[in-house]
Amino acid sequence: MKYIRVNHVDAEPMAFGEFKAKFPKSGGANVERDPADEGYVITYRKGEPNEYVSWCPKAEFDAVSRPIDVMTFGQAIDACRYRGAKIQRKGWNGIDQYIEYRCVNIEYGEEGKSVTSFAFVFHGRNIHTGERNVQVGWLASQADMAADDWVIVE
Repeated sequence: MKYIRVNHVDAEPMAFGEFKAKFPKSGGANVERDPADEGYVITYRKGEPNEYVSWCPKAEFDAVSRPIDVMTFGQAIDACRYRGAKIQRKGWNGIDQYIEYRCVNIEYGEEGKSVTSFAFVFHGRNIHTGERNVQVGWLASQADMAADDWVIVE
């Protein structure tokens, strides 16, 4: 089977020989390769009890990785939907604007019927009044979908 993975990892440049000396029992340390090979030491779930460290060659890492401050729309939506991240565009000029994916209860009809569903929810503060606004069911513009300046809000 083939998979697409969505990970948030900590990564720092490190030659394979340095990685092998520093993490002799971690993933990939038992492979024979040139100690000068460029790559990254990758830490999954940093600081958690099930933290995992591995090494990845530079070319492979660069082919599948982007810094979280320059994501495409698809990467940002995946981070929002599957990792619970709050996202926004770098260029948004409103105060405290971000999007999150959450479970919402929507009431409709005269009888007060409701349905529970998941939706993208836009949060922001009105520039002029300072009031907080929430919009359930946010829709991206074509410019939002084509942009690669999406970031994760910490």
